[in-house]
Amino acid sequence: MSEEKRNEEIARNFFATLSTGDLEKLRPLFHEQAVWRVMATGIPGAGERQGRDNIIDNFLAPVRGMFVPGDPKVHVDRLICQGAFVAAETRGIGKFKNGKEYNNKYAFVLEVKDGKVFALREYMDSYYVSSLGVSPGNS
Repeated sequence: MSEEKRNEEIARNFFATLSTGDLEKLRPLFHEQAVWRVMATGIPGAGERQGRDNIIDNFLAPVRGMFVPGDPKVHVDRLICQGAFVAAETRGIGKFKNGKEYNNKYAFVLEVKDGKVFALREYMDSYYVSSLGVSPGNS
C-alpha cells in the first residue's frame, strides 16, 4: 500500500473516531508528542496544544462537552494526500447542549508520523463560531 493511501486511511479513521465522541478510542490515534493548532484567533479554543493527553483531556474533552453526546459529527467532503500530509475539507454538524444548532466548515492539515496523527492544523469559520456566543463555560 502506498504511503498516501495508508495516510488517507489513517485520516479517515481519525475523523470517524472523532465523530463518535469516544475520546478514549481517539487517544491511541494520536502520536504521544502530537500538536493540535487551532489557527483561528479570538475564539475559545484558539492556539496550540502539545501532547496527546493534553489534547484529549484539556482541549477536546471540554469542547466536546459543550455538545449533546456524540456531536458534533465530522463529515469529510474531500481528502488530498501527499507524503506524510493529508489535507481534509470537512463540515462539523451537531447540536449544543443549550439547543443551538452547529454547522461549520473546516479545513485540516494532518501530518502522520509512525502511523499516527503527529501534527494537526485546524482552520474554521471563526466568525461563525464567535457569532454563536458559546464557550466551554457557557454552552
